[in-house]
Amino acid sequence: MNRFAIAATVARNSQCVGSDEAGVAPALAPLADGIWTSAAPHRWIGLHLGTRMTVVRLSNGSLLLHSPVPISARMRDEILALGPVAHIVCPNRYHHVYAAEALAAFPGAKLHGPPALRRKRRDLVFDFDLSEAPHPDWKDDLAPLTIHGCLLCETVFFHHRTRTLVTCDLVENFTESPHAATDLYLRLAGLRGRVGWSRFLRPVYRDRKLARANINRILAWPIERVIVSHGSPVMHDAAATVRRAFAWL
Repeated sequence: MNRFAIAATVARNSQCVGSDEAGVAPALAPLADGIWTSAAPHRWIGLHLGTRMTVVRLSNGSLLLHSPVPISARMRDEILALGPVAHIVCPNRYHHVYAAEALAAFPGAKLHGPPALRRKRRDLVFDFDLSEAPHPDWKDDLAPLTIHGCLLCETVFFHHRTRTLVTCDLVENFTESPHAATDLYLRLAGLRGRVGWSRFLRPVYRDRKLARANINRILAWPIERVIVSHGSPVMHDAAATVRRAFAWL
């Protein structure tokens, strides 16, 4: 049994991630079998939109970190309790802020990102460019699909076993925000209480015909839930919700 498989066995036999002995909630929250997420505060042009990392346990027992957030010592310990981190993924041109911090916490991991991000973050050493050819470590777990025609250059991942779509900026899902300026933005963007994409950011879809074709390919998957970076994961009626969110495209 290799070290990845051993780590996976240990993790499966654990009852929880982290400890609540001191009344502290775990940094990672289980979302589906073999998938955990961690939300973190994050501001964009002064708006309190938050961000989210997804942790996926691969079939070989290693872990993939998607869109890393700040890695505290407690979070690092919780992640390592699940297995060794083999891959860190920056899925689009903009979700890279905490990549260097994640690499410092898990120096043996391979870094993946879109070619456009490699040019943007010359301070980072990328091991692989994201494409629709899955890495051998996750070919049995995750199907990647790049949304061409959009300036974000995002690659989304469909987790076959749990029918979970792992994304960053495919859609956003907010009910409201306690921050007044952010709540006003959500109202004006058509996002308050509605899963969608900001009407102010629709111009990033430069080639709508091409992008629409890729959205249709995503919707062909039997999606049951969608993880997003901004707002809450879409846990019910996910495919129909994404379809409605892109009615404008």
